[in-house]
Amino acid sequence: AYTDAVGTMINSGEWNGQESSVLKKEAPHMIEERGIGRATVNFKLRDWVFSRQRYWGEPIPIVHCPKCGNVPVPEEELPLRLPEVESYEPTGTGESPLAAIDEWVNCKCPQCGADAKRETNTMPQWAGSSWYFLRYVDNHNDKELVSREKADEMLPVDMYIGGVEHAVLHLLYSRFYTKFLYDIGVVDFDEPFHKLFNQGMITGKNGIKMSKSKGNVVSPDDLVRDYGCDSLRMYELFVGPPELDAEWDDRGIDGVNRFLKRVWNLVMDSKDADITATKEMIKERHKLIYDVTTRLESFSLNTVISAFMEHNNKLIEIAKKEGGIDKETLSTMAVLLSPFAPHVAEELWEELGHTESVFKAGWPKYDEHAMKDDEIKVPVQINGKTKAVIEISADASKEEALAAGREAIADKLTGNVIKEIYVPKKIINIVTK
Repeated sequence: AYTDAVGTMINSGEWNGQESSVLKKEAPHMIEERGIGRATVNFKLRDWVFSRQRYWGEPIPIVHCPKCGNVPVPEEELPLRLPEVESYEPTGTGESPLAAIDEWVNCKCPQCGADAKRETNTMPQWAGSSWYFLRYVDNHNDKELVSREKADEMLPVDMYIGGVEHAVLHLLYSRFYTKFLYDIGVVDFDEPFHKLFNQGMITGKNGIKMSKSKGNVVSPDDLVRDYGCDSLRMYELFVGPPELDAEWDDRGIDGVNRFLKRVWNLVMDSKDADITATKEMIKERHKLIYDVTTRLESFSLNTVISAFMEHNNKLIEIAKKEGGIDKETLSTMAVLLSPFAPHVAEELWEELGHTESVFKAGWPKYDEHAMKDDEIKVPVQINGKTKAVIEISADASKEEALAAGREAIADKLTGNVIKEIYVPKKIINIVTK
């Protein structure tokens, strides 16, 4: 009950007055010195059933010799490859299909030369998935698992994205493999991933996992036919935070589809107009870049989509006043949209006069100075009740803001003013009695 508690020891004999945190570190050494126990480390990694009775898998490089016992295949004969056969059906005996392929199974013992047989079980899928990310870095290397030079340059992995169902086996053994390879000097890091992100699952009705056996699988084909794959892609991101499970309901895809149509129409209506960027357009452009970039970097993907919708509505309002939107702002919108709606973004990019792919454009950068508002709206209250809303300079001092607030509600003030409060850029409150 008190494993996390810290404090000063009492009623503890010779340890009275010592800090418990210090004693926790010293206690194992004291126990060993007195010969009544020893310190040990408990690992949660357990024995791993590493064999599968199937053809498809990495063959286990062991030869069973009646004289020498289990003999490893010599290193110069590795990697041991599966035989290429037309059929690898189950044996019906519980053994691996490899057991029925005599020309592969029967071999000579690498140690004594006697007749022997290969191990016919294969490794589980976890065997390869525990280190594949290392191989991606140097996949054409036929001399070693990965060159130390490339591993030092590009590993460990910055961000691993996967389902929570991987946590118990795949991710556990990825760490095990990495720590083993670190111990023998193959890599210079002992953790495979800097950061892990577990995404949630799209479920059927009532949060039940989709499966063919339950008959609750939703095919995307009809939605792609009716709305296009970009609408479906964006809606999947929009349904909720990516780290949480979400119950599938396709009724909301209409809204996403309408949003993409509004973006399309905004570009089509403006692309041939000679529009010079106004200060308001530039501000909205940089706010869009900021919102999409920061939300994307924090994996808040559903709010990325809502940011697109909010800023596109504002750009439409500006376009009505100015006769359109400048091409740089529209091009920025296309680039930002490209990871989420790649087909629409590529078409918009071409319509805006660009010849290379939108994916070669580079990610835009925001300017914090360009995003600042010149004027802000601030509610003015009397005793906590809003009586007016005023526009003041975004850089207005407290005195300037309060003066503007008093002027705006002068005809509503009664009694004596006993306090004036200004929460910068938020609210003005005049307290009277």
